[in-house]
Order: sequence, then structure tokens, then C-alpha cells
Amino acid sequence: MRVQFYGINDKVIAKAVDVLSKGGLIIYPTDTVYALGCASNHAQALAKLATLKNAKKTKPPVSLVCSSISQATGYTGQIDNATFRLLKSHLPGPFTFILPVTQKIPKALGKRSSIGVRVPDHSGVQALIQALGQPLASASLHDEDEIRDYITDPDEIEQIWGKVVNLFLDSGFGGNQPSSVIDLCEATPQILREGAGTFQG
Repeated sequence: MRVQFYGINDKVIAKAVDVLSKGGLIIYPTDTVYALGCASNHAQALAKLATLKNAKKTKPPVSLVCSSISQATGYTGQIDNATFRLLKSHLPGPFTFILPVTQKIPKALGKRSSIGVRVPDHSGVQALIQALGQPLASASLHDEDEIRDYITDPDEIEQIWGKVVNLFLDSGFGGNQPSSVIDLCEATPQILREGAGTFQG
């Protein structure tokens, strides 16, 4: 199913929450590229997502997409003041921050010492995650083409992915530059991928 999703839309959000709560997969917009997502505590949904990404189901290659920094720290654990200030100065925004996991995370995410965290600058997605009551486990919607990395055309996304996901939240043409990835697990931040946004460490 494909629905228009350009901002906060209570009817569409309710539909997405219903799909996600039942273990469904969605394609949704972010402030960078389109992404695949599912409920972060739903083991069967994460297994399906891992299969689509051709990855091991024991440790799905996902980030947690959150509605706020405070929601993220509910999964990664307590962070120090310097890290909090750095996150607050960049989020919401086009960044994925790798944070150490210092407390128990949903079993479905597998055993891991760190995980990527995103808070996209997209009001509709933030409202969806708030309504769901948990982060989305998410992976970027890559293209198999050797030249381009990401699919931007909604019609093409539907053609390729429409039959393997339960809901496509269409927000028009997406971006083709992913988030910047910053590792905060060590004392000095490390830029793992330069993407959208300028990191000010």
C-alpha cells in the first residue's frame, strides 16, 4: 500500500503504527534518503528486514531512528554532558551517531556493544515514532545499480519494493545523499562516512 506522507497526518500515522505493531515493514522518508523500517522490538520483523538486506539475522544491520535524543538514550544508556551537547547541536538532522550500548536493548536487535542512532529532521516521522512508542529499526533503501546508491523516484520505489513491504509512505522525490556517520564510542569523535550535513566536533 502506498500513501502520501508529507508531514504530520494522524490517519496515515495510525495506519503505519498498526502495520508496524503487527510486525510489518514500511518504507518511509527521512531528511536524507528513503529507508526501510520496522518496530525495533519485533523479532520477526527484524528477521524479515535482515533477509531483505542479505544480512545475518542474529545482528540486523540497522540503526535506531528515534523521535528525540532522550528516547535514544533510553536504549543506549546514560551519556556524558559533552556527548549530550554534541548530539543536541546536530539533532534533529542528517547524522547517524554510533553510541556505546551500556544497558539492555531489545533482544531482537541482537547482542552488540554499540548501535547507530538517528533523529531525522522530519516532523511526520518524529510523530510516527512517538505514536509507535519505540524507535524504528531502520536501514537505508539502497539501489542495486553500480552508479547510483539510492532510489529517489517514488514510482520506482513502489515498482521495486511495493510487493515486499506492507506500507510505503510517499513523500515525493527523496534525497540521494545519506546521513553522515559519526562514531562516538571513543574519546574523540570519528567520522566514518561523510554525507549530508556538516559535522562540527
